[in-house]
Amino acid sequence: MASRRVWLGPRGVPALLLLLLLLLGPRPAASHGGKYSREKNQPEPPLKRESGEEFRMEKLNQLWEKARRLHLAPVKLAELHADLKIQEREELALKKLKVEGLDEDGEKEARLRRSLSVILAKYGLDGRKDARQVDSNSLSDSSREDSLDDPRLEKLWHKAKTSGKFSSEELDRLWREFVHHKEKVHEYNVLLETLSRTEDIHENVISPSDLSSIKGEVLHSRHAELKEQLRSINQGLGHLRRVSHQGYDSEAEFEEPRVIDLWDLAKTANLTEKELESFREELKHFEAKIEKHNHYQKQLEISHEKLKHAESMGDGERVSRSKEKHALLEGKTKELGYTVKKHLQDLSSRISRARHNEL
Repeated sequence: MASRRVWLGPRGVPALLLLLLLLLGPRPAASHGGKYSREKNQPEPPLKRESGEEFRMEKLNQLWEKARRLHLAPVKLAELHADLKIQEREELALKKLKVEGLDEDGEKEARLRRSLSVILAKYGLDGRKDARQVDSNSLSDSSREDSLDDPRLEKLWHKAKTSGKFSSEELDRLWREFVHHKEKVHEYNVLLETLSRTEDIHENVISPSDLSSIKGEVLHSRHAELKEQLRSINQGLGHLRRVSHQGYDSEAEFEEPRVIDLWDLAKTANLTEKELESFREELKHFEAKIEKHNHYQKQLEISHEKLKHAESMGDGERVSRSKEKHALLEGKTKELGYTVKKHLQDLSSRISRARHNEL
């Protein structure tokens, strides 16, 4: 019987086996330690968040992307970013509470749902064509006209603008107060609508005997919240009427609308003279923080206009520089916006607790 010849490669290795070794390549170094190696027993590294994702919660990322597709102005996007960051922080805190068995009545969860509804309506993300506010941050007369959505406010604004009692800076300040009042009314209407839907659901699925207890435990706080909002709106409207007719008092404590609201609430809360004076000082620091944020907002808008101009000119180097500066300003504006809104939230909570303690 004839013997079979096998062709041998270098050093006597069969050619077929040599080919397989070349194809498979060297084994990775991590496998040398076997199943007990450090590499084998380390947990898989966490998945990195996709580039461009701003938030840990997917639903908030979806809202953020929707806002970007709507081409909101940079300042509006920065404001939305701050609102969503606070919403995310509170929702993550709520998850921890629920794991620990807290929030049994569901009030904190309901409050966060209302908060998200307000954000959706405020930035035109709720699908309603008439919900989006004027998407402009300019203080020129052209953007001011017919944008207050309330004949009473428009009449007061026209009276103030034509009275000759206000400087250009004071008119800018007054306009901010009018817009702030408009936003408070808008938020109140969103809360009112949310409460009405909630009560309708309860009436349809719960027997009348059960409804009374639910209103007592859950809906009562919502009615109290609305009552407080309405009181603040009426107080703010009275303030706007007085200022529009008389002009600004040179000895006024504060200029920023949100700070004025907090100070008015503090003066009617159960605070000692020492506590009120301490709160006054904190409000001064808070107002300075708001002014710094407003400065960066204006710079961001200017940067946005310069970037659009550079892009229209087709100057690649100038576009690159403008984009870099715009990104830095946008990041700083987002950071300051979050800080301001978080500080506002903390101050409002303190005043709310002080007012409730006196009841």
